[in-house]
Amino acid sequence: MDPLAEQGMPDPQRYVFDFPRVGRPEPFAISEEWYPGVKRHWAKSTSSRVCDPLLGIKSVVIHATAGVSSEGAMSVMKAHKASWHWVVPNESESQHGHFVWACVPEARAAWHVRNSVSHPRVNEGRNRTNHTSLAIEIVNSRAGHIAEPFSDWQVAAAARIARYCWARYPNVRHVVSHAALDPGRKSDPGPHFPWDEFKAQVLRPSELESINPLVAETTHIDLLPAATGVDGCFGSAAPVSRAGFAASQGRPSEVTGLGARGDARDRA
Repeated sequence: MDPLAEQGMPDPQRYVFDFPRVGRPEPFAISEEWYPGVKRHWAKSTSSRVCDPLLGIKSVVIHATAGVSSEGAMSVMKAHKASWHWVVPNESESQHGHFVWACVPEARAAWHVRNSVSHPRVNEGRNRTNHTSLAIEIVNSRAGHIAEPFSDWQVAAAARIARYCWARYPNVRHVVSHAALDPGRKSDPGPHFPWDEFKAQVLRPSELESINPLVAETTHIDLLPAATGVDGCFGSAAPVSRAGFAASQGRPSEVTGLGARGDARDRA
């Protein structure tokens, strides 16, 4: 019998669920800040994705650090041994309750899962998951028999990131633990991670997802009439300025400078 089952504890190797095919939330922002100095390490700790960085994302992978701080986790990335897209601080850190650390641009592949491993329910059992996934690393010691509880905020923050991914990436389908992908070597986020509550929060709308009223009053694209007499971006009947074209493509940073964090990250 499974030792965890004997103890009445869940098995993290079974931590996997799919996003529903209906009910996808509208895109929204998450509270994140770049980890100081991390950009200097992207070249040696991340890779270009082999798939489309928007349409090719199929899964969100949940990890736990087996360490006591974000600094400890980031020292591994500094050594260019592994990487992830976000780190969720624990209660001993001043950032806890305020924001998560952004560590790798979403457009790039982080090194968080071995290329050889896979799961039959995730991306049709294909390997090289790093190229088709986004990684959330939650700070938690997971030290032997001593169970460090995950804080309510950590669970909520990780769920919000997963829900953000569901909203942003059209083809993302799966949420899976590191343990489920690599059961022979990994056990994170561990049996003490409240997977059922995490899943419920991922699938439950949040009051933080309110839509800007200036966006809400705009006509949905599906309700707009299709334009006529237009030959394409550079051959339209009415010339479009560079700023106007960039704005039409949803790129505020090309119009105003740095722009929103999410836009800057995806083009880094």
